[in-house]
Amino acid sequence: MTTGEIPVDGAIDAHVHLMPDRLMVAIREALNDTAGWEFDHPTNREAIEGDLREHGIERYIALPYAHKPDIAADLNEWLLEEASNSEMCIPFATVHPADDVHAVVEAAFKNGARGLKFQCPVQEVAPDDPRLDPAYELCAKYDQPVLHHAGNAPMFEGSPHVGIERFQQFREQFPEVRACCAHMGTFEHEAFLDIARADENVYLDTSFAMATVVDHHVDFDPASIDDTIFEDLAGRVMYGSDYPNMPHSYEQEYEGLVRRDLSEMAFEALFREATEQFLGEGL
Repeated sequence: MTTGEIPVDGAIDAHVHLMPDRLMVAIREALNDTAGWEFDHPTNREAIEGDLREHGIERYIALPYAHKPDIAADLNEWLLEEASNSEMCIPFATVHPADDVHAVVEAAFKNGARGLKFQCPVQEVAPDDPRLDPAYELCAKYDQPVLHHAGNAPMFEGSPHVGIERFQQFREQFPEVRACCAHMGTFEHEAFLDIARADENVYLDTSFAMATVVDHHVDFDPASIDDTIFEDLAGRVMYGSDYPNMPHSYEQEYEGLVRRDLSEMAFEALFREATEQFLGEGL
């Protein structure tokens, strides 16, 4: 292994976006308009997977989200079809709160989806919104996890659909469901870390928040997450990248993490075992 490589065999990226081109274009245009971010990473599955393999990634979780009603079922079907042609892709599903939530989610789980994704501020639905209760009930029934963008970074500090209180209320109602808050819960990372310490079914992913250049884009310093956190919460902090919708290179997502003074156990947990446990493979 050379310096800077991911020091784990079978590494998993827990936060990759795979969606039809028309949706990816719309997402990128919105991010460019809002934050001025430019993107030069590919959007088709084969090219994405080629790039991930070059960086030592063996599998990845593919995360869709439905920004409006009546598209989730088709989006889930499209992603499941893509995953059926891939040895790397672990497909999640999504649903819009105005859909028939139970029907859409149950169909996705029956057809092979491995979890749910909610982009809370974009979908305008908080983790504790009662319209999502049927989805969480199905997560419990099928033993599938859920991943939320529940923090207020990078530009959602005024959104009523995110924040520690909304996530905590969801946890109180559905404690049996494994749940991840993306992006280390930034900008309320300390509060989300506290929940993870107290709740063994709460996970965090590192996507974007731990990139070495994150401070070029948002007001956050990865050094505020001490090495001891990766040791103390080993098994519940997952490596994720946000690829391909990130305005920097893939190396810059993980290079700061692999330079940390972590134990072999913590590295294994960060780059593989935590995601396996989140998925239910390591329980």
